[in-house]
Amino acid sequence: MNILILGSGGREHAFAVKLHQSPLCDTLYIAPGNGGTHTVATNVAISPTDFPALKAFVLERQIAIVVVGPEDPLVQGVYDFFTADPALARVQVIGPSQQGATLEGSKEFAKEFMVRHHIPTAKYASFTKDTVEEGCAFLSTMKAPYVLKADGLAAGKGVVILDNLTEAQAELRRMLINEKFGKASTKVVIEEFLNGIELSCFVLTDGVDYKILPTAKDYKRIGEGDTGLNTGGMGAVSPVPFADEAFMQKIEERIVKPTIVGLHKEGIVYKGFVFIGLIKVDGEPYVIEYNVRMGDPETEAVLPRIESDLIPLFQSLYNATLASQELKVTPQSATTVVMVSGGYPEDYQKGKEITGTEKAVGSTVYHAGTALKDGKLLTAGGRVLAITSLGDDFKEALQRSYDNISKIQFEGAYWRKDIGKDL
Repeated sequence: MNILILGSGGREHAFAVKLHQSPLCDTLYIAPGNGGTHTVATNVAISPTDFPALKAFVLERQIAIVVVGPEDPLVQGVYDFFTADPALARVQVIGPSQQGATLEGSKEFAKEFMVRHHIPTAKYASFTKDTVEEGCAFLSTMKAPYVLKADGLAAGKGVVILDNLTEAQAELRRMLINEKFGKASTKVVIEEFLNGIELSCFVLTDGVDYKILPTAKDYKRIGEGDTGLNTGGMGAVSPVPFADEAFMQKIEERIVKPTIVGLHKEGIVYKGFVFIGLIKVDGEPYVIEYNVRMGDPETEAVLPRIESDLIPLFQSLYNATLASQELKVTPQSATTVVMVSGGYPEDYQKGKEITGTEKAVGSTVYHAGTALKDGKLLTAGGRVLAITSLGDDFKEALQRSYDNISKIQFEGAYWRKDIGKDL
């Protein structure tokens, strides 16, 4: 069968590598792809949110499955666009309906969903430009640090954590009145700070049944020791050593099951991935946020550990056989370290030549912000490459990733050297 992946990052490259391995995959396309995806798929110059162009391509190339990587097309309703069109009715879209995607598209909607279904999460309140002073007063009733979240999509950068009340109140005004994050911060959720260690739980669901995929821990801050600005993610480790069987049972009973049951009860159509951002506080799991697709860079650490063919799993979302599918996972650990452009996540330059990727041995080099031009591989984004390795434990895997990073060069390259140190 022919398959189309939507997206251009490391997550999408990881999906492309995995799907390319399947004997069920005839031709694999990726829209738009990047400077590395052409080795396993055909890059197609179509934006993931250009639905009419996607329709024309899907019909022309007889695409059977569309795997949606990023959140934007999901929040804009790509699933609904396909299912509402009789010409596209046979195409299986891996991703939730637009209503389901609101779990990520609106922090407030997600919080209200959690409250309705008794899913443990931090206390919160939401505010708009008209109620900004009430928000400032609400902050004064809370203990530091103060957590402010843009309600809408902000490319992983819409969360601000501050220790000083005056600074937090000023930041709230910047987000709401000065529209710091544009439309994403027309509403801001202020949340109680939970002190603990974070992890990501990934679930594949057809809206009724589910499979829990390998856990991962990602590292969001640019600086070592989890300091500095938030990024899209600087590295990941899978599995999470502290997520033992007893803790995973708590996650499943208190969070995963109520989430899937809640979706079903509310009639929300969901055929794809739920990414549950969690925090372990005094041995108990709490939900920080939902995302409605796989995470990046966690995907680059999770997919290499899945031994099962993904295509039958994807098909099972549409023929009600997910419960009977076997999910095989290697006991080995996987680690991903991300190489980024100098200056990221603030201003950075593009177009720097990348050399040495072919020298990596025993690791997979996933491309994220790269482009091919005149036969040269160039940087084309903030997060440039994700180097993933397997090992008997995460320390062995990490050493392999770092050894291979030392062989890769581009001007201004930066990576965190402390991934996994807190484990």
